[in-house]
Amino acid sequence: MDYTRSDAKAHARAHMTGIWAAALTPFDDQLRIDEDGFRHNINHWVDDLAIRGLFIAGKQGEAFSMSVAERKRTFELAVEATAGRAQTIMSCSDPNLDVVLDLARHAQTVGADWIVVHAPQLPFFKAQDETLLGYYRTIAESVDIGIALWSHPDSGYLMSPQLCNRLADLETVVAIKYSVPRPAYRELTELASDRLLVSTASEEEWLDNIIELDWRLYLCSSPPFLLQSAKDRRMLDYTQAAFEGRIDDARRISASLEPVRAALRDTRPAEKPHAQQKYWQELLGQVGGRVRAPLLELTDDERATIRDAFEQSGLQR
Repeated sequence: MDYTRSDAKAHARAHMTGIWAAALTPFDDQLRIDEDGFRHNINHWVDDLAIRGLFIAGKQGEAFSMSVAERKRTFELAVEATAGRAQTIMSCSDPNLDVVLDLARHAQTVGADWIVVHAPQLPFFKAQDETLLGYYRTIAESVDIGIALWSHPDSGYLMSPQLCNRLADLETVVAIKYSVPRPAYRELTELASDRLLVSTASEEEWLDNIIELDWRLYLCSSPPFLLQSAKDRRMLDYTQAAFEGRIDDARRISASLEPVRAALRDTRPAEKPHAQQKYWQELLGQVGGRVRAPLLELTDDERATIRDAFEQSGLQR
């Protein structure tokens, strides 16, 4: 990290911009982390797709199937592979706060730019705002690295815009991946955009959020490296057009991606999102690899369906 605690918010506002992506973790045939494959993907994402930041070892990255040591190793690999060409945000989410803090300290030590921490599951809790304020305050007081919040229905609840606005007052809380309905993230943007970079993972809403909410950060999911190739960077193109105020161009380019979005969305078995995305990566020349239990692999028929849709989508390889 190249900033102090007191500079975290200003540094984020200056540098946490553009398209960020949530990395999938490739596993080889023995279900070990494919380190060379991971490096290959990162180089492609940064050099060919101009992705500005990488979200490492989150739910897309199958952190739930990895040991703490493996999660730390992915942090190290990402910092080494980006080599200052892109930023890294390390997912330190875990049910155990000691593990969260251990991962956060490791991220800070190895040179990550930021960390992200999912709102924890809170069994038996009803009114949880003060609990969550204490939870994130503890993390913020334990490390100096800037923190992104992450609220998603997987927690069993959603943090309200009002709570997130209070959390934005913490010195090192700089951003939020807010997986909520649009009215909620719009409200939070109005409440806290002076202290908090608000974003959501929906690529289909990204353009409207640039235009209507003046967002400059996509944080983040897998579309940036699934909807694009070195020869076909339409997500980047419409983003840049919107940033430059060329709204008609941005809408036209974004609309042209609809067949690709549909092919990716409509061929994804509900119970196999990681396997489908990894196979799509392979069709694009990236390293996909296997998924770990409890996730399921694709059948041959599912692969054939995905391949046919990919080839007809118009996405250039």
